[in-house]
Amino acid sequence: MKNLLIATAVLLLAACAKTPDWDYDKSANFSNYKTFAWMPSASLTKNVNNYQISGLMEKRVREAVNNELQKQNMQLVDVAQADVLINYHASVDTKIDVDTVNIGYGARWNYWNMGYNTQTTTREYEVGTLIIDVIDSASKQLIWRGAKEGRLKKNQTPAQRTQVVNETVANILSNFPPKAQQ
Repeated sequence: MKNLLIATAVLLLAACAKTPDWDYDKSANFSNYKTFAWMPSASLTKNVNNYQISGLMEKRVREAVNNELQKQNMQLVDVAQADVLINYHASVDTKIDVDTVNIGYGARWNYWNMGYNTQTTTREYEVGTLIIDVIDSASKQLIWRGAKEGRLKKNQTPAQRTQVVNETVANILSNFPPKAQQ
């Protein structure tokens, strides 16, 4: 049951999530790419690392990517006609925050006597990562990758989940095509 909960929350990244990470092939001429299609095997519904992404979340991701690429005047076409192919991956990792606080106190007798009271608190939380890959369809080479991770939020409505997915995908694709090819 825990895996199912993780699966439905995988892309519900917190608003305070880190800045996306991008990498791309500097030799690729991104102005030549006008059409896109999904990799035939691009799917989050298969089991990976003991979690499964729901079909609802997969649909949200695909729609968000389609919308963002179409805003950039790219057209969704059949695989055979596509300039680039889109693939994506999602993962969930468990992380632990450990906070230790030392509270000092002292008393004076014939010398200074210092003592400490130490309190340690641990919190386990889950971080989801969404990775979007863009592959040149002719060469079958990866030409661009964007990723974003953030703390997962649970117990959201479908509308909230859609909004978070849309914002996350828009944030990841905000540097596709790359703005500054250096």
